[in-house]
Amino acid sequence: MKNVVFLLGVLLLSGCEKGGPLNTDQGNLTQSLAAIQSSVTNLPLESLDPAERERILFIREEEKLAYDVYQTLFDRYGVKIFQNIPNSELSHMEAMLSIIKKYQLIDPMDTHPRGVFTDPVLQSLYNALVSQGQVSLLAAYQVGAKIEELDIYDLNKSIAVTNNQDVKLVYDFLNKGSRNHLRSFYKNLSNAGGTYVPVYISLAEFTAIVTTPTEKM
Repeated sequence: MKNVVFLLGVLLLSGCEKGGPLNTDQGNLTQSLAAIQSSVTNLPLESLDPAERERILFIREEEKLAYDVYQTLFDRYGVKIFQNIPNSELSHMEAMLSIIKKYQLIDPMDTHPRGVFTDPVLQSLYNALVSQGQVSLLAAYQVGAKIEELDIYDLNKSIAVTNNQDVKLVYDFLNKGSRNHLRSFYKNLSNAGGTYVPVYISLAEFTAIVTTPTEKM
């Protein structure tokens, strides 16, 4: 746990503009993660059926996909959003790992380096998204929006198949973060003169998210 908190702290500091104040939401990220992990530990151990286990492992690796794509796009463009948002994605991965450890599941990420995935669907998606994001900065923002609405879609599916308090708590934490990320990418995209049509969630749900304020983590 100490190593995770230290790493998150380093990433958060590196994501700030030189001489600028630390973003409040980012500054609270390690505290939010610690609270989630503590709650996961304290909530009762409940049974998991195969569908619940499958979703837990999938979401853990899907969060890695977001983290890896954003790191790659930051290397390409050096734009702050692709450095700041992975800080949150890292907390999402760690929150899912707390569930995996609690229920003694096998972590699909293991020691996989950037861009390598156990799930072939996620592997193919990673390759496609990185390729799309390399076209232009505008395309990279669209990739960010697509990843976040996909995360929301998949998290909603995952919430629907579990009754476990601890798992739902983590999914809700991730979902709130993904909605905030979608707001950020859409704002950057709009400011750059771009447009976006949702692929995975309904236009009504998308509009309701991007037209409402950032949620406190």
